Amino acid sequence: SLSPTLCSSDLLKSNSSRLLLASGDGLDFQALLVDEDRAWLMVGAKNHIFLLHLDQPSREPEKIFWPAPREQVEHCQLAGKNVETECANFIRLLQPFNRTHVFACGTGSYQPVCAFIQLGARGKGPGAPPMRLVTHSLESGRGRCPYSPHEPFTGLLIDGELYSGTSSDFMGSSAAFFRTWVHGAEQSYIRTEQNQDHWLHEPAFVGAYAIPDTYNTHDDKVYIFFRETAMEAGQWERRHIHARVARVCKVSHQRSACCGQVGQRGLRDMGVHVPGPRGAAGTLTALLSPHSGVFSGSAVCVYSMAAVRAAFSGPFAHKEGFDYRWVEYKGRVPYPRPGTCPSETYDPLLQSTKDFPDEVISFMRTHQLMWEPVYPQGRQPVLVRVNVPYRLRRLLVHRLEMESRHYDVLFLGTDDGKVLKVGLAGGASRGTEVISLEEVSVTKVPSPILDMKLSPKRQELFVSSPHGLLQLSLYRCELYGKTCTDCCLARDPYCTWDGRTCAPHLLTEKRRARCQDVLKSDPLSQCQDTAEGTAAVEKLVFGVEKNSTFLECLARSPQTTVRWLVRHGEETGLSEVRNNGRFSVLEQGLLIRQLAREDAGTYECQAVERSFSRPLTRYSLRVIRQEAME
Repeated sequence: SLSPTLCSSDLLKSNSSRLLLASGDGLDFQALLVDEDRAWLMVGAKNHIFLLHLDQPSREPEKIFWPAPREQVEHCQLAGKNVETECANFIRLLQPFNRTHVFACGTGSYQPVCAFIQLGARGKGPGAPPMRLVTHSLESGRGRCPYSPHEPFTGLLIDGELYSGTSSDFMGSSAAFFRTWVHGAEQSYIRTEQNQDHWLHEPAFVGAYAIPDTYNTHDDKVYIFFRETAMEAGQWERRHIHARVARVCKVSHQRSACCGQVGQRGLRDMGVHVPGPRGAAGTLTALLSPHSGVFSGSAVCVYSMAAVRAAFSGPFAHKEGFDYRWVEYKGRVPYPRPGTCPSETYDPLLQSTKDFPDEVISFMRTHQLMWEPVYPQGRQPVLVRVNVPYRLRRLLVHRLEMESRHYDVLFLGTDDGKVLKVGLAGGASRGTEVISLEEVSVTKVPSPILDMKLSPKRQELFVSSPHGLLQLSLYRCELYGKTCTDCCLARDPYCTWDGRTCAPHLLTEKRRARCQDVLKSDPLSQCQDTAEGTAAVEKLVFGVEKNSTFLECLARSPQTTVRWLVRHGEETGLSEVRNNGRFSVLEQGLLIRQLAREDAGTYECQAVERSFSRPLTRYSLRVIRQEAME
């Protein structure tokens, strides 16, 4: 179904958005970090870091000017890079270190640099100490941050260790996954082995998440998502870009890390939800944008974490035979199984991977790929966008628990400045239902969405682009009409009928079984105003014979299908109007071309969703003879 579309000017007028930062010369607001408890938002941009106090909208943002050294900018220009879009310090990484410091990294004009940002006091007065760059913490960002402001990468800081997937040289020809200690005197790190294409081959890193596997914290792993040119193809076969997931143990002081890989193709962005206690199943939501001569578009797939773990526990792949092809490995797997984290769960004598036998380490280096792929739930995407003037590039997932079921809201950022809000309703007896809620243009000029961060507590979405930063409310309930039925049929989980209007539903409240039940969406049982509007006011309209006429009808709910019925004369019944050469049922109404005398009658526009229908408008059309107009 088609979702309501709002342009940026309508958005500002609706009081559901606020422009936080704007830049005419393209500051590239690439990195966002939000702290809901202390109500601040940190923004990484070109040569700048901003700190906004969300509870004090009138307060001027705090700012740090952090440019690259002049000699490095000149060196970047001499290397043929663009002085405006590349030769500057683009802040790409903002990660919380503790309650007083944030770890930040920038491209440094193709010489990556990292440092700590000390947060100022929480005092509201103008004399409160502002945030500042801790200059004595400045150090090289190689292996932590990319050289290029445009290169995809990922970074995750946990317990003082930074897990990052990024390029490792100026040209961007080599990339690796690093684990670096960000505090202490020594700069120690471990990384994937160099010059090993069978480990990583032209990777583009997308995301990294710490996901618990069992009830033992020593089994915790960091999952890394990326896409790469697959090495499984034969020498003469066409190479494909595959989506991958790898994992490393989070236990410190390890000698090496095993990266198994599984997946499909074209990964663009990820959203991860691991509900409940440690070791719970959880899901992965992936945004994929395959590139081929046949298919051009974007898709969203949902994967089960249980299926991912099963693939890692399954058979390995390896090369054998006269043609050296990839096949399933059926030989003996050494103990402890590669990919196992050293912990008491498996063997109390194994305190770290330094205790692993050489046989295990050797097996890891030659069997990095798993044999079984991971397929999405239902073996198909939950959402596909093709033949549209944009591509999806950013993804955020907000999960809402409802009784024994859940409802996921996807926020999808496009390459032309739009944010799509899509609901995924999962029922126990049926598959996932996709509900298009709205489409919002957040930029005045088409430009890509660079980052998005969600604040469930504030019910706000922060969206950045090359030219601005916008604070966007999660709801615009007033657009859904003035009746309980309209509000209910919209199926927006952030809205509810409060007895008078379609109003925001506070997620902290206990959910009532009224219009928030987006899985049922039955106004007959959830509303008392379903009889309202059944006797729609009849409007008298005139049309001239052999001319065209248009009967307007707009449905409030984006899930509603409009149906037109007509009665020619008092004694005939209602019959449905079908699209043909003269009648066209459009989004905004009914178009009748070459009006004839027999077209006169009563036309009724009905809103239909599932088993519920009701009239929206009714017209009495009278046809004036052409001779009467001469």
